[in-house]
Amino acid sequence: MSYVEVQGARVPIRMWADPAAVEEAALRQLQNVATLPWIKGLAVMPDVHFGKGATVGSVIAMREAVCPAAVGVDIGCGMSAVRTSLRAGDLPGDLSRLRSRIEQAVPVGRGLHRDPVDPGRLHGLATAGWEDFWRRFEGVADAVHFRRERAAQQLGTLGSGNHFIEVCCDADREDSPVWLVLHSGSRNIGKELADHHIGVAQRLPHNQGLVDRDLAVFVADTPQMAAYRNDLFWAQEYARHNRALMMGLLKDVVRREFKKAKVTFEPEISCHHNYVSEERYEGMDLLVTRKGAIRAGAGDLGIIPGSMGTATYIVRGLGNTAAFNSASHGAGRRMSRGAARRRFSARDLADQTRGVECRKDTGVVDEIPGAYKPIEQVMSQQSDLVEVVARLRQVVCVKG
Repeated sequence: MSYVEVQGARVPIRMWADPAAVEEAALRQLQNVATLPWIKGLAVMPDVHFGKGATVGSVIAMREAVCPAAVGVDIGCGMSAVRTSLRAGDLPGDLSRLRSRIEQAVPVGRGLHRDPVDPGRLHGLATAGWEDFWRRFEGVADAVHFRRERAAQQLGTLGSGNHFIEVCCDADREDSPVWLVLHSGSRNIGKELADHHIGVAQRLPHNQGLVDRDLAVFVADTPQMAAYRNDLFWAQEYARHNRALMMGLLKDVVRREFKKAKVTFEPEISCHHNYVSEERYEGMDLLVTRKGAIRAGAGDLGIIPGSMGTATYIVRGLGNTAAFNSASHGAGRRMSRGAARRRFSARDLADQTRGVECRKDTGVVDEIPGAYKPIEQVMSQQSDLVEVVARLRQVVCVKG
């Protein structure tokens, strides 16, 4: 579909979703964003839903300003995917051992590595810029007094919530290549940095008259903006390193478990979906915030997951500038975690994840497929934003 335009206070709201189907609270958030004096454009993805601070599934383009709450507290959260030389026929009938090996290699939930992962020991993992990355840590940590030891131990860990590691097969190919897919972000240091800067922004004088204090911004040429940009871009890099280390650990598991197959891996696809990017549109240099959205410039490869029992799409961007070269980051929730826990049981989870080797207990029932929008519907609503490269079905899913 093309977008539907809804009138906003300062800019039109371009929606790749049916406005009538979007919850009232999310529509109110979008209207609030459209009142910001610095805004130059607002695009809404088909997975849109109410979020903390700003709507999930929104792309906010501002000139000389950025809203930290519109980035979200998991700075740099995103996806990575790798196609392997394995085929579905190479996988054993019982995948519980493979799942167990993955969980042993990559800490989940609040788990961390006792000894920080050395990227140099992971086969094929680039380490260029690693030392410079850690040299810059001291300037970042000053804001939140975060220990380097803890930050290093959390690199290469999954976290919880909607983060996951999956082994998938191509649903539309008879020879069905096997893919490795994962979803995570900047762990606790990203959250602490986000919370710190959101608090700073909310206390600034120019934000006192906003319709929503969560939309407090930093403006160009101020020390607060400079500090935020420094920490923001470092946290986005941390998230990228975190996914790269996890993928390296995951590849090592697959190599060991399938020694006879001598597994090889294609180049990694990686994309943020909670982040800020400096981009240029209509002759203006803008700060584009994607909260629950991926970049989908012409030819860009991206990853759009559904849920732990549906499908994940590998896509190629079509470069639609009306959407600021963006697409959805997933299916999007259709109910809160609390509502999902009240509505569904462990038996429902087992039914909806039949055929997937994964946790099927009440601890992850809030991630049940029924709590998410149908991914096929979401994909059909953004056919002018991306084209499908592969449709994947998970056979193993590791959750935090």
